[in-house]
Amino acid sequence: MSALAIWRESRIPPGQVTSTFVETKKGRLLTIVSIETIMASMETSKTSSQQMSGLESHLGFWLRRVSNAVSGAFSRALQEKQTSVAEWVLLRELFERGQSPPGELAEISGLTRGAVSKIIDKLEAKGWIQADTKEGDGRFRLLSLTREGRRNVPALAKVADTNDARFFDCLNQAEKKALRELLTKVAAHNRIHDVPAE
Repeated sequence: MSALAIWRESRIPPGQVTSTFVETKKGRLLTIVSIETIMASMETSKTSSQQMSGLESHLGFWLRRVSNAVSGAFSRALQEKQTSVAEWVLLRELFERGQSPPGELAEISGLTRGAVSKIIDKLEAKGWIQADTKEGDGRFRLLSLTREGRRNVPALAKVADTNDARFFDCLNQAEKKALRELLTKVAAHNRIHDVPAE
């Protein structure tokens, strides 16, 4: 008796049975398996036979792992100085530029104008930055560091240097240069221009 005949005799509804046993006239048991089950088994075998990349094989995994550790340690070190990473970024930019309007700082850092405005308020409250208004236009503000702010930037830069040394002194100068060049290349290729401020 053919398998099809056995299936017909057993009256198994198509698409509803994964497998069943049918007894032949000679007393033997045959297993009838649905087409759906066969196809599902083939798909499972195909997937398991293909080599999937491991989690640690992705460069993004390692970049994220290292970045989280480096930025987390830096953030905690700055907190001991009552400063946030975002505040440090704005202070450093003003230290280099001398003067800058808030909108320009927002564009450079990749932060929203609202976020920059809150950071500016905190830095003004600390007495680290000052705002000069344009004559005839009170809405225009040009930000600059106060004497106290300029005095604090080198101390905060030392915190950044110490944090970098903690994580990257395991590399020699050639390796550091190569790593910096590779990361710069990836950033340029993907047009990543925002300054890390979080």
